[in-house]
Amino acid sequence: MKRRVRAFLTAERWAEAALESIAGQGVARLAVKPLAEELGVTRGSFYWHFSSREALLRAALDLWERRETADIIARVERKADPRERLEALFREVARDRRAGPLYLAIAAGCEERVVAKAVRRVADKRLGFLARCYASLGLTPEQARFQAILAYSAYLGLMELRRDATHALKQAEFEAYLEHLIDTLIPWAGKVR
Repeated sequence: MKRRVRAFLTAERWAEAALESIAGQGVARLAVKPLAEELGVTRGSFYWHFSSREALLRAALDLWERRETADIIARVERKADPRERLEALFREVARDRRAGPLYLAIAAGCEERVVAKAVRRVADKRLGFLARCYASLGLTPEQARFQAILAYSAYLGLMELRRDATHALKQAEFEAYLEHLIDTLIPWAGKVR
């Protein structure tokens, strides 16, 4: 008699799988049964870690927030110079082609309250960090806030451009565009253009 070996998944692996599902199919299509089937486990594995789909969704959104916001901020904060910090941030987020589709899929699911709260929390953290960086360059609080909004708008626009108009920015010209973006969005000596 053979014993069946069952795969044991951690809560984080379930959350990762949920994020992969969201990136591919959107928040509304996130469901436990198909996810368990895709992972090759029973729903019992799911219920070992989570009480509901919403609990899984919260865990996935927390993982997304940590990886795509908190961890990135922690990495670039190591740079003492605010200009270098902003440059490192812009380079990292612009080159990450996986983050855009995931963000757009999550943001499209804002009709679910838990998603809307996470998207707002992430936006607030990102804008706050950007504003602190710009203030460190010598901008006034208002200028720093406006520059943060401009930079974040450019980031959101780049994600949508990559999704909707892939022909507009060819891969061969991306590095030149990134340098243009950095030159445009990071003022010198506290002066906004």
